[in-house]
Formats: sequence, structure tokens, C-alpha cells
Amino acid sequence: MTNDIFRLENTWHPLDNDPAGELVFTLVNLSDKPISNFKLAYTTLTRVREPGVCTNAVFLKRDGSFHQMAAPAGMVLAPGASWRFTVAGLWRRARHRTDGAKSAYVTLSDGSHHDAVVTDCQIEGLPSELAPSLLPTGAVSQPFALLPWPAEAALVAGDRVPVALYPAAGCGLDDLKAVDTVLALFHRLNADAPVPFVLAPVAGGLPVRFAGRADLASEAFELAFSSEAVVLTSGGAAGRQYGLTALAQLLHGAKCAPATFRFPASGRIGDRPRYDWRGCHLDVSRQFFPTADVKRLIDILAWFRLNVFHWHLTDDEAWRLEIKAFPTLTTVGATRGPDAPLLPQLGNGATPVIGFYTQDEARAVVAHAAALHIEVVPELDIPGHSTAMLAALPELADGQEAPESYRSVQGFANNALNPAVEATYDVLGKVFDELVTIFPSPIVHVGGDEVADNTWMASPLACGLMEKHDLDGTFGLQSHFMKRIQAMLKARGRRLAGWDEVSHGGGVTPAGTLLMAWRAPEVGVKLASEGYDVVMTPGQAYYLDMVQDDAWQEPGASWAGTVPPHHTYTYEAVGDFPEALKAHLKGVQACIWTENFISRDYFNRLVFPRLPAVAEAAWTPRDNKDWQRFAAIVRLSPRF
Repeated sequence: MTNDIFRLENTWHPLDNDPAGELVFTLVNLSDKPISNFKLAYTTLTRVREPGVCTNAVFLKRDGSFHQMAAPAGMVLAPGASWRFTVAGLWRRARHRTDGAKSAYVTLSDGSHHDAVVTDCQIEGLPSELAPSLLPTGAVSQPFALLPWPAEAALVAGDRVPVALYPAAGCGLDDLKAVDTVLALFHRLNADAPVPFVLAPVAGGLPVRFAGRADLASEAFELAFSSEAVVLTSGGAAGRQYGLTALAQLLHGAKCAPATFRFPASGRIGDRPRYDWRGCHLDVSRQFFPTADVKRLIDILAWFRLNVFHWHLTDDEAWRLEIKAFPTLTTVGATRGPDAPLLPQLGNGATPVIGFYTQDEARAVVAHAAALHIEVVPELDIPGHSTAMLAALPELADGQEAPESYRSVQGFANNALNPAVEATYDVLGKVFDELVTIFPSPIVHVGGDEVADNTWMASPLACGLMEKHDLDGTFGLQSHFMKRIQAMLKARGRRLAGWDEVSHGGGVTPAGTLLMAWRAPEVGVKLASEGYDVVMTPGQAYYLDMVQDDAWQEPGASWAGTVPPHHTYTYEAVGDFPEALKAHLKGVQACIWTENFISRDYFNRLVFPRLPAVAEAAWTPRDNKDWQRFAAIVRLSPRF
């Protein structure tokens, strides 16, 4: 059968007896042939509870976001006809247009798979509000385009806009290379804009002189402006780059928005970062991002003077990094498809998809980031979120454990590496041996989040380990596992980082451990009180996949609430910490989880302007922040 065309419409409908409501699906056969004995699969984050409550359909399977239904026996769907069915028994209600089906496909009686087009989920019985504009026009009291805003700025606006800035005569090779690096960065991000730098003197230009100063921190810089030259003084290579980036922003704003922004005629900037850890995380397991896209995001981080790229490389949905000792991790573990061990998820349809990074590609990303003074911190999410790893290496499961004895919060069955399977540590040791040759970062992030509280309780091996070591349930087992992982990383010269649940069940040794507080701001304070160093990344402020408004038409996730840009900008992580614990607060981080990021447009809508807002929180002193100024300047920012 060729030229099959199907469309799946989906609507959320409230129910009187169930606040989660139901999803109403309509499959339209736009092909020229009738179909019978067919199945429909769709992916959605609005998952059903097992076994699902359906009308006019037979529930067959669910796995994470994957759901499969069969048409009623004997049903024939003629050309132009529709099949309508409902699915209730949902874990939660749909709240936004992205809470319905993300993809779908039809499996015909001959076993062939055919995509069905899916669009936004509609709503019945409640208002379908349009998403409002959440970024004001903004206003600046000082006409300078700097983002993040500096610690100190006393500038006088000039009437002259230099044609370009160029290195003054006598600059050293390192200074010339630094200018070239920032010029190349600017051109990649703003290919159609006038360049801020040239490497040779130009009529109408302004020279830049370079100086170093031992009393400045490595990321600190000063800029002094006059009609003869700009003097950039820095404490190190990173500070020099940040100073050049600030100059590029100033000149770009003055050229692109001259009615609002000017270039300084005189004055001084004295700048340094507020936090040492200024991070951004990207989940490439749920949605794969080619190497060029990863580098593009790193460029954007450099533009905003962020200095950590946290690369979330593995999860239930895929394992994305080549490990030469275990090639199935990136054959089986990086392939999703209707007939693959890993079923379609989160927007995949009838066509199998595969995506992973070779070790050479990963090294290229690390090198690209290092040239911009950004550290790449790899994450392998263990022991939970390991469906892909277990599909690739099924020998790591306890064969005596019932196949669906527990499910994760995302709906995956038996998705955690078993601490009682000794081969797990042998495999992870070989994985770490390869990992440390790719990533020079002293930190390896090992996840440790969202292990369901009844995990491993049906595993005879795990129960035996609990008895042998007097461990208390799931989290005692997880702590036992993490302590071994911590020792394995220490033996390889690496520190352990993880999500805040690494502290559960007794946790790991706090000294040298870095934990990321994501579930709620108060969790970070608790971790600090236990002696852990903390990066604050609460979902309620810094998760960039969260919706920005309550309106139905606003896309994104909503489990952590509604996170408008103003809240992201004004949230102050340090405000949650008592004075005695502030030394444990190492910084802040934005997190980009990609379940909802099925297009570049969705990415840009959800990530911007909130990523620049986190960047300003990470760099700019609290008293120097200004929402209206930020709103005016952020419009000049590059997009993904």
C-alpha cells in the first residue's frame, strides 16, 4: 500500500468523576483505500495508568510516552472515514496544547508502519486562552547593550559609533588570537550583522590596547574608554575574552539599535562574575541534537559569559555517546523505532531514528567549548533512567526479577541498574575509562535522580544485598551503589556530581561532591546543611522546558508550575541560604529538558529570554539587576 495518509486529531476533555479527564482521539483515513485489523501508536507525556480505560479501542501497550491501541475487531476504516476513541485513566490532566499526542503512526495488517500527522492538542469544556506576550518593551537608563550587566559601569555615551575595533600596534599573538576568537564567535551568531572587530587598522575605527593585572581574578576584566582607544585589562585569558565579548555587544547594540543604544565615549567598566559555576544543561537523550547544534548552543553560552556546559548524554530514551567496549550502547541504545528494542518516544513515528556522538565528535565539542572558556561536564544518568543501557546490555538485569515489578515516574518498567549485579560495576568501570579520555573535566555527573521508591524490591539479588549489608530499601541500595561509583571515579581522578537525590539513603561522602538542587529551592539549603556543595537549578525558576504562562495555548511542561521570564530573572538562589551555608552555594544553572522540544521554534520560544535571564543572575550582582533594562537589551540576543 503506497501513499497512505492519516491524520490524528486529539482533544482533552474534562470528566465529572476524574480530575485528570480524558483524551479524545480521531484518526482520519485520508488514503484511497480502506484499512482493517490495524493498530495505532502515539506518543504523549499525558500518560495512561496501566492498563488504561478506553472506549471504542483496545489498549495494547505503553512504555514511557509510547501508547498503542488496536481498532475494535471487525472495524473497517473507509477512505475519508474517521475512528473516534477515548482514553481515560490518565496520571494527570492536560494543561497546555503540548500535552496531547506528539507523534503517531498506523500499523496495518501486513505489519507495515505509516506515519499519522499530529498537531496541537485541543481542549473542550474550558477556555482555550491565547498565550500572552510576557516580555515588556523595556527601557534603559543607560544606553548601553551589555548582557549580562557588569558589576561596575560608569560610562558616558558618545555620538560616534566606531566602524570597528582593532588591536592596537604592538599587541601580542595571544591578544590577536583572542580577538580572532571573539570575532569568529560573533560572526557565527550574527552572520548578517556588521562585524565589531577587524585585525588591521581601519579608518573610523578605534584601537584596543591590552594589559594584564595580577590582582584581578582570572575571569575579571576592566574596560577604559576614551576617544583615542579602549584599554582592556584582564586577570587571565577568560577575563580577556569576556572583555572582548562585552565590547562586541556594545558595538553591536550601537549599530543595530542606534535609537536606544550608544557606544561609550569615555568611562570605565569593572567586571567579574558573581558565581564560579554559571551553567547550562542540555538533554540530548529525549531529542538528539547534531554536533553542529551543540556547538551553536555553546556559542550562545559564551556570548552570555556562561562557563559550564552540562551535557546530559544518557537517559531512558537513548544512550548518545560511543563507548568502544560496548558498541550496542550506540546501536541498540541509540535507536528508536516501531520494531526496535527501544520504541518510539516523544515525537518519533514510523521511521526508525538513531543519533549518537562518536568519541571524535565529543572531543570536537569539548575543544570548541574549551576555546571559549567553557567546561563540558558529561552526564551518564545512573542507576535510574537506564532503559536504553539495559536494552543494549540486558545481561545487567536480575533475570529472576519480574519484568514489570516497578515503573519510573516517566512510565518505564524496571529502568534502573541493579546494585546487586556485580557485572554492572565492571561495565561502568570500562565506560568511565573511556569517558575520562574524552572529557578532561574533573567532574563527572552520574545522575542519581528519580529512582522509584519500590525499585529492586522484587529482585532476589537486591534483597540479598540488602540483608548482607543491612541496607534500608531502595534508597539504601542506591546509596550503596553511589558510594561504589564515587570510589570508582575517585580512582580515575574525577569528582562525583549528581542531582539532589544522590543524598538519599545516606548518600555519598559530601567532601568533594557537587549536587544540583532541582526539586525545590529548599532542597539546596538542606543539602548545604549536610555538607554538600550545591548548584541551584530549581525547576520552579531555572527549568527552561516549563510553561511560561497558564494559558492553554502556551507550550511546555507544567509539573514544576508556571515559570514566566520575569520570575526566572528575579529569582535569587542565594536568598534561600543562611549566611553560614552560603560558602556551599557554588552557582546556578539553567536546565534544558527536551521532551517538548520537537522543533527549533519550540526551543527558541521556551529557552529565550529565560536563558539570558539565568546568565544575568549568574553574573550580575543582585543590586545591579534591572528587569526593564534586561527586557530592552535581550531583544538583541542571538537565537538557537
